[in-house]
Amino acid sequence: MRIPLSWIREHTQFPESGTAEDLMAELVRVGLEEEDVHTSELTGPIVVGEVLEKTPEPQKNGKTINWCRVRVVPEGSQQTLTGDGIDPGGVQGVVCGAHNFEVGDKVVVTMPGAVLPGDFRISARQTYGHLSAGMIASVKELGMGEDHHGILVLSTLGLDPEPGTDAMRLLGLDDSAAEINVTPDRGYAFSIRGVAREYSHATGTAFSDPAEQVQLEPPRAEGHKVVINDLAPIYGTTGCSVFNARTVTGIDADAPTPSWMASRLRLAGMRPISIVVDVSNYVMLELGQPNHCYDASTLDGAITVRRAFPGEKLTTLDEKERELHPEDLLITDDSGPIGIAGVMGGARTEVSSATTNVIIEAAHFDTITVSRSKRRHRLPSEAAKRFERGTDPQLPALAAKRTADLLVELAGGTDAGEVTQVGEPQVPQAIRLDAQLPARLVGVEYSREQIVALLQQIGAEVVADGEDHLLVTPPTWRPDITIPEALVEEVARLAGYDQIPARLPEAPAGRGLTPAQRRRRRVSASLAAAGFTEVLSYPFYSEEANTLFGQAQEGERPTPMIRLANPIASQYPVLRCRILPGLLDALRRNASRGLRDLALYETGSVFLAKDEFGTAQLPALGRHPGDDVIAQLDAGIPDQPQHLAVALAGREPAAQPGEQGRARDWADAVEAARKAADLLHVELGVVQGSHQAFHPGRTAELKLAERTVGYAGELHPKVIEEWDLPARTSVMELNLSALLESAPEKVLAGPLSGYPATTQDVALVVEASLPSADLQATLQEGAGELLEHIELFDVYAGTGIEDGRKSMAYALRFRAQDRTLTAEEASEARAAAVSLAQQRHGAEQRS
Repeated sequence: MRIPLSWIREHTQFPESGTAEDLMAELVRVGLEEEDVHTSELTGPIVVGEVLEKTPEPQKNGKTINWCRVRVVPEGSQQTLTGDGIDPGGVQGVVCGAHNFEVGDKVVVTMPGAVLPGDFRISARQTYGHLSAGMIASVKELGMGEDHHGILVLSTLGLDPEPGTDAMRLLGLDDSAAEINVTPDRGYAFSIRGVAREYSHATGTAFSDPAEQVQLEPPRAEGHKVVINDLAPIYGTTGCSVFNARTVTGIDADAPTPSWMASRLRLAGMRPISIVVDVSNYVMLELGQPNHCYDASTLDGAITVRRAFPGEKLTTLDEKERELHPEDLLITDDSGPIGIAGVMGGARTEVSSATTNVIIEAAHFDTITVSRSKRRHRLPSEAAKRFERGTDPQLPALAAKRTADLLVELAGGTDAGEVTQVGEPQVPQAIRLDAQLPARLVGVEYSREQIVALLQQIGAEVVADGEDHLLVTPPTWRPDITIPEALVEEVARLAGYDQIPARLPEAPAGRGLTPAQRRRRRVSASLAAAGFTEVLSYPFYSEEANTLFGQAQEGERPTPMIRLANPIASQYPVLRCRILPGLLDALRRNASRGLRDLALYETGSVFLAKDEFGTAQLPALGRHPGDDVIAQLDAGIPDQPQHLAVALAGREPAAQPGEQGRARDWADAVEAARKAADLLHVELGVVQGSHQAFHPGRTAELKLAERTVGYAGELHPKVIEEWDLPARTSVMELNLSALLESAPEKVLAGPLSGYPATTQDVALVVEASLPSADLQATLQEGAGELLEHIELFDVYAGTGIEDGRKSMAYALRFRAQDRTLTAEEASEARAAAVSLAQQRHGAEQRS
């Protein structure tokens, strides 16, 4: 919201010498955020001039210029300015290329030394054979609009000032505006009325409410017929609670907008258009109540407020035809829709230069209805910005009267008192407030008298309700205040945020991270400690990426996906079923920027659709929807298990002088999965697997018992080429939630033996297709309870080994709890392990 300083001074005691920065500094004290300062970017001298002579002079290039003599001081006065080209007699010679003015016209003259928007500096210069000392300015050159084809003739604005008058002050170009950020809960601050009230709160000075300055008289005649027909409201409340229509006749739609009004509108960020539109916008900015003017001659029958019928369309003021939705609240007449309520009017009833009679609409619309229509049709209008935050239900009649008064004053109209009002303003509900609640929540001791005074300051009615409670009725312009905590926030805000002590609250006992959260963080921290870098990717993917990594084999049942109703981009229409596509995007992006050695990981939720979907129809507000509706909504929420994924490329450690480093491969991806499982004390099976996105011979399937929980290995060369990834990229993804569910709640450490260990190695030749995990499990079973640890340290296939077979070497560590093992005992345990491997797998001991 932009606040012109001249406007705020009309309703507050903001000093004449005050700047936009001063205003924002005061508003920050009551919780409004400062944004920017806006000025006309003009500096003087810029004065009114009277054209005394205008001599056309054709040029060789075919262009005709005008050599003008312009009086820039009152007749009989002397020029007080000095400098190059300044005529002491006050008659300047100026070269002008425009032709839309005549001798005797009053124009705006920028004198030497003036600066125009864009840092355009005016000076006396020799041009077209003359010394041109200044410039006769256009609307665009003064920053007043986009029209640069002709000179600004002041009579077109209804002005006839004396030569030498300060044109910046005359046209309001010496004004500036402070811009503040308005949070969604404080829609009343989208108006001069609301900001002026906040300034009075911040400074303790008087405030003049512009709404109270409107003289509202009883209607003298029935106005245009209005019907509200919203009998089946979708959100538990009618879409329009109040509709006020007031008729103004005999207006001159071509009357000029006063310069003071046009200047304020421009500083407030709105473009002056015509007197009717400008008055409508001015009242909206002043009071915070949007209004709309219809050309009365274009209306066909009564105005009806209703929801849209299927298939209805409307061409809005931006000349776009829009297909309407049954939830849209419309303003209609007998011919059909003439506007989307609270958002934008229709082109058919637009006010034009031929308009003489207007119907002024000022209504109170439901916030949710307006907000959804605005988003549905992508129409972020100034009116919708205010309605969706909540407007004052008491304002429609006052705003319509204020608009009518300005049209009478500025456009020559007549207000015959023809008014129609349908509906009654909603009355805020009283809130019971514990007088000790502010002290408990804020940590500052507020007295009962102080609380009452502060709440009355915002316009609330406060009465005692027993010894310890107050009954507070919020003002109509604060629809955001509905609970006691909101009243506490107002007390803290107006008393001063600087009064709140800066101390940390004491944490209640018995709270902290859940066991699952602690385990998840333990896994994440261990990967970070191992040299992995955590990344966070968007959960929006293409269907192709979801299918590639979500289905192990082509032709499998398609992975059910959650489709987004409003995706951030057309190529990302679904939520992710796996983490790897987003992680690989991060890997590719880093590799494209010259990083070669990469080890990335991510933990996060994936979204798995159920067979049953929820409903898009939200339950009505203001009442409990019922257990069956809640159950239906819950049934449509997708499963969201936590996944863990890693992606690796390059070398470890990074190449350096004398050390080239080891190339990362599929074994590192498998090891990351094993590390996560070990930290959670879960037995993770690793077997040979296959997956359409992975290299056929370098894919590990990760299992919990018989359940597949993920895959690890090297990506398929085709995938690496299509995704533009580094060669031999290796990845892993597993269902972390499944590991967490299988993790024991407590892990009891076994007894520690004080006796020495004995280590023996064994190399067995087996079929090449035998997974190492199966052989290791067999050796562990055969060795018995003396075996403390077993580890695979070598795999070999080649010379000396038959085709189709491989050699796997294991280190076996034996230890007893009650004695020192002899070499014979360790050898017997080793022989038992080898024997069982021979029986089950046909293993042969390699010499």
